[in-house]
Amino acid sequence: MSVINVSKRMAVGLFITIGVAILIAAVFVVGGQHKAFVKSIHLHILFDNVQGLQTGNNIWLSGIKVGTVKSIAFSGNSQVAVTLSIDKQAQPHIRKDSKCRISTDGLIGNKIIVIDGGSDASPMVENNDSLPSEHLAGTEELMSTLEKSNNNLLEITGNLKTISKRLTESQGTLGQLINDPAIADRLKGSLDNLRNATAGSEAMIANLRAFSQQLRQPGGLANTLATDTTVFSHLRGAVTRLDDAAARVQAFSNSLQTAGAGLNDKNAPIGLLLHDEDAADNLQRTLKNLRVSSQELSDDLEAIQHSWLLRGFFKKKDK
Repeated sequence: MSVINVSKRMAVGLFITIGVAILIAAVFVVGGQHKAFVKSIHLHILFDNVQGLQTGNNIWLSGIKVGTVKSIAFSGNSQVAVTLSIDKQAQPHIRKDSKCRISTDGLIGNKIIVIDGGSDASPMVENNDSLPSEHLAGTEELMSTLEKSNNNLLEITGNLKTISKRLTESQGTLGQLINDPAIADRLKGSLDNLRNATAGSEAMIANLRAFSQQLRQPGGLANTLATDTTVFSHLRGAVTRLDDAAARVQAFSNSLQTAGAGLNDKNAPIGLLLHDEDAADNLQRTLKNLRVSSQELSDDLEAIQHSWLLRGFFKKKDK
């Protein structure tokens, strides 16, 4: 009986020892998966929607698992505070400006948190730091957006169908333009005219540009007229004098016109002399008589000077 009891006790002890070993191994395996025996730091994130994220979900950094979600709790009215347990070995690779977003492990896998490494200029995170969150559209939002896009696509397709039908049936201006050669020819002619007008406009613009360059060129007449106020004042005075001269020329022309009218008027004295032959003959005879009389008067005066009565008087006058 004693040998049997000893065997039973040994069997029970071996069974208990194996169970304890399995339990310890399981604890280490589970603890290793959840990094229970690894030094870690805690980081905090605020999300508007965690999209089904649960405690214990993995945290990835550059495709490497660096921690797990420790806790999820409400913060304020509508936000959710998520606490991360991060492996301390990954701390140097996470910066204070690193952004966190909720993603999916595969197409339909569990939710995970993905951390962006951040910029090198930002310092390394410390324990209990808070990181900014980045919102990405979830599956429901993507499906809703896709449904709206499909509805818009159907509406656009229907509109295109209606437009193509009207074009085929030559309805509207565009349909007539496509199916009526005469309208197309007139439109082509209009385009040619527009092209010619555009070419003329370009030439005019080029001329204006060249003229403006000449205006800006120092030393030129145009630049001097545009920039030198003294020259402009002189030019304005010259224009004023030209206006006065033109007015005097106009008055002189009017006088000549009046005189010309008097020359053509037979009742005027000068007109009578020009057009009446008898008056011209009388005037000619008068002038001849005056010349003869003046000659005779000169002879008489010469004779008087040599007369004995006044000879002494004229000699004294000559002296």
